[in-house]
Amino acid sequence: MANVTDVAFRSIIAKYGKPDVMWTEFVSADGLVLAPEEGRKKLLKDLEYSKLEHPIVAQFFTSNPEHMKRVAELAVKLGFDGVDINMGCPDRTIEKQGAGAKLLKDAKLAIELIRAARTGAGDLPISIKTRTGYNKPELDTWLPEVLKESPAVVTIHARTRKEMSKVPARWDLIKKAVEIRNASGSETLIFGNGDVVDIDDARRKCKETGCDGVMLGRAIFGNPWLFKEYMPTPEEKLEVLVEHTKLFEKLLGEYKSFAIMKKHFKAYVNGFDGASDLRAKLMETENAGEVEAIISQFIKTR
Repeated sequence: MANVTDVAFRSIIAKYGKPDVMWTEFVSADGLVLAPEEGRKKLLKDLEYSKLEHPIVAQFFTSNPEHMKRVAELAVKLGFDGVDINMGCPDRTIEKQGAGAKLLKDAKLAIELIRAARTGAGDLPISIKTRTGYNKPELDTWLPEVLKESPAVVTIHARTRKEMSKVPARWDLIKKAVEIRNASGSETLIFGNGDVVDIDDARRKCKETGCDGVMLGRAIFGNPWLFKEYMPTPEEKLEVLVEHTKLFEKLLGEYKSFAIMKKHFKAYVNGFDGASDLRAKLMETENAGEVEAIISQFIKTR
């Protein structure tokens, strides 16, 4: 998730509840290829990762096959374990570039991007993140064409681009995707995504749909213990929030606004007495030192 699952948060997740595989935030392939040195340097920060995060997949967006090839080559050089092409982001800025969910309207270009990524990535597996369709479910027409290219994984968010996140995820369409894959004889793994609240829910959805795995996004927000299936105390949550904030400042403070961390304050600080007042105080902070001082005082007075 953009400006959420950066290297600081992923490092915390890897430490407290590591999943089977991690994906980076999506990064502009066009920017990495075309941006001047200072801009490219900033984009490369989104591809930083810690050793604890392996296996980790680099996620890119573009509508330019040559740029896709070059960033796949970069992923190899940077030591990633796979390359993912985002074909599902509904952001209008991304779509204006012909990327993200716009690729659901252009199967030919989607296939060119997969082939370009494979050329650049060599032996690294290629995966895709997409949706059930653009204005309506289109798995019947779009998915078989993509499966012919034998990507390692197709992760399907169980909503169309038009639906955004305004309606419940339709996991019956994940089941349909699995049936399409099975009928094709493809060995591509199908992962489902959308409205998964915890690991038990993920296991249930796998069983019900036959999908090979589940990608969790929003459920991990503020809960790095999710994959460990551990319920932290409020004090543990607050101590890890301090750790997370310090790590963000150390790794990304020069490149990203401290305001980004405030999204995490809202996610970590809830569900216990005094959370609302504490959250309000944290939203006024400007650095990790202030966050640590406020939380230390709160814990002492509980």
